[in-house]
Amino acid sequence: MTKLLEMNLRHTLRFAGGVYRTTRLNVATLALATSPFQFSGGYCSKTCIPSRLKLTCYATLSAVVKTQESAFDGKEAALLVDELRTNFNTGRTRSYEWRISQLQNIAKMIDEKEKCITEALYQDLSKPELEAFLAELSNTKSSCMLAIKELKNWMAPETVKTSVTTFPSSAQIVSEPLGVVLVISAWNFPFLLSVEPVIGAISAGNAVVLKPSEIAPATSSLLAKLFSEYLDETAIRVVEGGVPETTALLDQKWDKIFFTGGARVGRIVMAAAAKNLTPVVLELGGKCPALVDSDVNLKVAARRIITGKWACNNGQACIGVDYVITTKDFAPKLIDALKTELKTFFGENPLKSKDVSRIVNSFHFRRLESMMKENGVADKIVHGGQTMEDKLKISPTILVDVPEGSTMMQEEIFGPLLPVITVSKIEDGFQVIRSRPKPLAAYLFTDNKELQNKFVQNVSAGGMSINETVLHVTLKDLPFGGVGESGIGAYHGKFSYETFSHKKGVLYRSFDGDSDLRYPPYTPEKKRVLKALLSSDIFGAILAFFGFSKES
Repeated sequence: MTKLLEMNLRHTLRFAGGVYRTTRLNVATLALATSPFQFSGGYCSKTCIPSRLKLTCYATLSAVVKTQESAFDGKEAALLVDELRTNFNTGRTRSYEWRISQLQNIAKMIDEKEKCITEALYQDLSKPELEAFLAELSNTKSSCMLAIKELKNWMAPETVKTSVTTFPSSAQIVSEPLGVVLVISAWNFPFLLSVEPVIGAISAGNAVVLKPSEIAPATSSLLAKLFSEYLDETAIRVVEGGVPETTALLDQKWDKIFFTGGARVGRIVMAAAAKNLTPVVLELGGKCPALVDSDVNLKVAARRIITGKWACNNGQACIGVDYVITTKDFAPKLIDALKTELKTFFGENPLKSKDVSRIVNSFHFRRLESMMKENGVADKIVHGGQTMEDKLKISPTILVDVPEGSTMMQEEIFGPLLPVITVSKIEDGFQVIRSRPKPLAAYLFTDNKELQNKFVQNVSAGGMSINETVLHVTLKDLPFGGVGESGIGAYHGKFSYETFSHKKGVLYRSFDGDSDLRYPPYTPEKKRVLKALLSSDIFGAILAFFGFSKES
């Protein structure tokens, strides 16, 4: 496993501090991390955020590799899992009372520490306060309150029908917790993507280990502190760290692994899980398209595309709009509308706007800058393209008909660059989408009901919004998850509970009504009766029981 991880790591980001004071690099970013940085000291004067980590702008961090032994190795990981499994086996986490108390404590934590969480998100991503509230705190709190409200219903056994072959009997589907589960979260929405899966794991009655992303170090350390204060440490733990810690965790036997990140590292997680036949949920990503017809309300469509791109962590979102498809004739109008609304949203100089998140670190900044400067791409920019490396800022950038073979069109962009692909007629956009791996989300803007139906029926994606972007993930009655290379499994609302549960089928019978039909010796008469019963032919079964047939 270590070799697999190292294959995806060019350089290691080193941090001092953390729960185990270890090297800190999340497996979800191993394939991308290339710059060695070191943090030290205390990063916030507020008592709600740990003081063991100094966080400054990524662009100003000292590029020094610090060699450091990990205190959390395979032995420590094994001991942790054994401890949690022992505690789980006591039955403590199975009770409704335990589950509801932990969920209530999460809700309390969000209410009481909202300012601290918002500050941590700002330090990690310069995430605007309102965006942090709407995208992370509000969504997480909503999931928690839904679980509190519905938990009894979710836990209740589901009665199902039985058949004549088991008469008299009754049957139920009983949900049971899987056991000890691992959640590995991502850096782009570091609070939401950490806590929401944990809510599902707790609701289902599991013991859980959370591995937050240290690429969002302020949020990671805050989660470790808050979980230890608000939640039951005998069953819920946070492990901070990087390559060694993640390797140690993945080498253990889990009852489920829930991973949010990229497809490359998702394959590593799945390979590690396969050794123990551990089931996985992989919340990945992909190139999420927005197909825009010419019959739209142009202003509304532009505003919603901007919200699903630049006002969504500045494009650093797995469900964000990755590229737009529209007709050649309509493209100029759409681009002009986007430019107008971008100016309204972020002003004349978006690099100075407080409503735009920064790029997470120097590596990702250089990766995006390289995409823009690639041969055949730079001259396709029709809006934006400005950068501010010392602040890790890239302005909202629109490009038209970028070469298909460019990096921008071959990889998930995960940033503020928006290529617009033009086609002769809007239906041609379907093939553009189908020519790529299935995305996590797909968007269509049109008033044409027939086109809407065709899109839903013929485009495969993890989820969809029609005349909207990203909002489908806020509906807790809809599953959120990928398909194909964009992911395996789904969660949100009751789907989170089911993701971390095993549905156990149970048949109940008494000792009455026992028939010798199913027991040896097997006779022609028994065969006739059983064939009639299994065919739901009650009259034929009665005849066969008395030695007659329908023919006679």
